[in-house]
Formats: sequence, structure tokens, C-alpha cells
Amino acid sequence: MPRQVDHAQRRREIADALWRVVADQGVDAVSLRRVAGEAGVSMGLVQHYFHTRDEMLLFAFEIVGERVAEECGRLLSEMDDPGPRDRVRVLLTQWLPIDERRLREARALLAHLVSGRDDVITRSVRDGVGQLRGHVASEIAAAGAVDDPALATTVLLGLADGLTVHVLGAGLDPQDALRALDAGLDAAFGPEPPAST
Repeated sequence: MPRQVDHAQRRREIADALWRVVADQGVDAVSLRRVAGEAGVSMGLVQHYFHTRDEMLLFAFEIVGERVAEECGRLLSEMDDPGPRDRVRVLLTQWLPIDERRLREARALLAHLVSGRDDVITRSVRDGVGQLRGHVASEIAAAGAVDDPALATTVLLGLADGLTVHVLGAGLDPQDALRALDAGLDAAFGPEPPAST
């Protein structure tokens, strides 16, 4: 009897191999052949699931988005009545390169964006950032601590992007980046209330 293949799992395994290639050699090194070698599968198998490099990269970035959504949901479910500031902090910390996985993902994303390509991946990222901007702006508006939620959103997202660059390229300690992000959140939402004893 033929073995049943979990196609979704196989695609995820290929995406994991892609991220290992990115970690070891950078996003420009990603090719169907190189990812197949890293995954220990044939090039034909990779081509069965992904016809082009961009299709494979897009899927890998989509997996990151799914992971972020799952992790945000998990972290928020562990909180007692999270407010707007909590929800935005959980979301933005998923994009800061504060661990090995997020470091790898941030490198790949920034490398692709600075390449100047206007392709399906760049457009997907642009759409995702637009959704992120709208979500953060609505949370800031709901908190009511600032007069201009749109401006506060731009400042906060710019801070998060700048912190990412400083962690990646200037050696900023991830814990210092988190403290700076908290200062930015204080500006957008008001200071975090002291923990109750």
C-alpha cells in the first residue's frame, strides 16, 4: 500500500529548508536546487510544490505570517484581559529579531526589501504592512492616549523597524531593543500601569 503523503507538511518542510539556506548563505542564495539539497529531496519534488523561486519564497514568508498570528494568539490567551497596548506589544515583538528564528526572518525580509525588486513578495509584504499599520492605528485610537493615532502609528512602526536594523547591523542587544520598544509604546499608549502586588 502506498504511503500517504501530507502535502501541507511537505511544503512546510521545504520552507524550513529555505530558512536554513537563508540563515547559512543569505536570501540571494535561495534557489529551487539549493533548497532541495538542504531538504534532502529531489529538485523535481520541490518543483512539484513550487514552480518558481518567488513562489517558494512567498510561501515561506506566508508561513512566517501564520506563525506570528499563532504565537500572538497563544501569548494573548495567557494574559488576563489584554488591552490595546498589550496586543500591540505582543504583535511588534514578534517582528523584532530577539531570537534566532526571528533574526533569520528579519534578515531575509530586509534583504529582499532592499534588493529593490517589485515582485509578488514585495507586494505581499507591502499589503501585510498596510494591515499591520491599520491594526496598530486602531489599537492606539482605542486607547485614546494621543491626539493623532496615525502619526503615533508611524512613529511606533518606524521605531520597531529602526530597532530591527540596529539589532541586525549594529549589535544592539535584543533586551535593549525591547526596552526601547516599551518606551515607544509608553509614548503611544501612556505608561504601562505598575504591576499589582
